[in-house]
Amino acid sequence: MNRYKTTATLATLCLALTPLAASAYVGPGAGLSLLGALWALLVAVAAAVVFLFAWPIRRMRRRKREAMELEEQERRRPGQPAGDADDPTALEPQDTRHPRTP
Repeated sequence: MNRYKTTATLATLCLALTPLAASAYVGPGAGLSLLGALWALLVAVAAAVVFLFAWPIRRMRRRKREAMELEEQERRRPGQPAGDADDPTALEPQDTRHPRTP
């Protein structure tokens, strides 16, 4: 009796797990929605990867530019004119990144 129960259980499992023809239809509206969501996900992941790799490069370029600006400011001494000799503001370098507060 136990042998027949095991055979019946295996036969039932085989029939239940056997794929049959799926009578399913994906309409154009649902298909386009699915494709749009997939493309949005892929573009978001690609943008994240690009920004992840671009961030250290942008940081290095910014540090290099700041070092060059600092070197240029050190070359110009406070008593030497930076540009036009008639312009009184040209005698001192102005830092536009951090405005002075009164």
